[in-house]
Amino acid sequence: MILQRESAVVIDASNLILGRMATIIAKRLLEGESIIILNAEKTVISGKRLSIVKEAKRKLTIGHPRKGPYFPRRPDRYVKRVIRGMLPRKKSKGLNAYRRLRVVVGVPQEFKDKSRETISEAKSENLKCSYITVGELVKEIGWTPKGD
Repeated sequence: MILQRESAVVIDASNLILGRMATIIAKRLLEGESIIILNAEKTVISGKRLSIVKEAKRKLTIGHPRKGPYFPRRPDRYVKRVIRGMLPRKKSKGLNAYRRLRVVVGVPQEFKDKSRETISEAKSENLKCSYITVGELVKEIGWTPKGD
C-alpha cells in the first residue's frame, strides 16, 4: 500500500460535517498528502433524519444484488465512498490520491498517542439544522457493530 503512516496526517472526524470534510480532504489528497481519518462513525450528515435514511435505503435497492452497484453499510466504507465521489478516480492522479486515504472506525491502538488534527471549517457546531451521525445512519441500513 502507498500509505506511509509516519508521514500521514491523522484527522479526527468526530462532529465534522461529512460533505465539507470530504471536499477539503479530497483537495488535500490531490495535492499529495496521505490522510488517515479516525472516528468515521461520529461524522455528521446535515438534514432531516427521516429523509437521509429514506434516501440511503433507496440506494440499496438500485441495481442487482450480485452485479452492483454496491453501496456500503459500514461507516468507514461509507465515508470513504463519499470522498471517492469527490475525486477523479478514473484518472491516475485521482486513483493515486484515493490510495493515500485510510478511514477507520474508532481509534485503533496505534493512533492512541498520535497527535490528531481537525478541520475547523467543517465543525457541526456551525449547523443550524438537524443532523444524523454516519454511525446512526448505517445502523438504520443494516450495519451491526462488533460490540453489539
